[in-house]
Amino acid sequence: MKSITRQKSFDEIKQQLAGFNRVFIAGCGTCATMTKTGGIEQVLEMKSQLQEIDKLVSGWTVIPIACDEMSEVAMKENERAIQNSNCVLIMSCALGVHRISTYIDLPVIPALDTLFIGVEDTPGYFREVCAQCGQCIIGETAGICPITACHKGLVNGPCGGTNNGKCEVDKEKDCA
Repeated sequence: MKSITRQKSFDEIKQQLAGFNRVFIAGCGTCATMTKTGGIEQVLEMKSQLQEIDKLVSGWTVIPIACDEMSEVAMKENERAIQNSNCVLIMSCALGVHRISTYIDLPVIPALDTLFIGVEDTPGYFREVCAQCGQCIIGETAGICPITACHKGLVNGPCGGTNNGKCEVDKEKDCA
């Protein structure tokens, strides 16, 4: 299971960084690395893009797991560079952003949008298995989330459009 993320548009990131001229960048070595949104390559690309718009990047790191206690260790290891910045740009899921915000006393700015919780079916292809809706019923549906498995998000059984157990929206997909 991984948090599936996508990078915000650079225009949105620039807007969020307005008023901050010194930035520290932190990525995540787990989910964001696997989804190619916050690993070493993406952090270095972000560093380059920020420098092109005259932002001073005081430092950067890729935390092995940004959403757990390792983020505190990483923030301490990079304390000097973080203190030389006005804000921290986080390239991780929302949980990593929150976790890091508890360890530092600077604005923490997310560079990614968290989309869903997914599993990797094949390398680089993730399937949504949980929308974190807060109303889980998979105990009643044999472990299948109808919110994510049904194109219509129906929770009360097949719609009138099913045909031989297949979805009317995607005829290759089994009805949830």
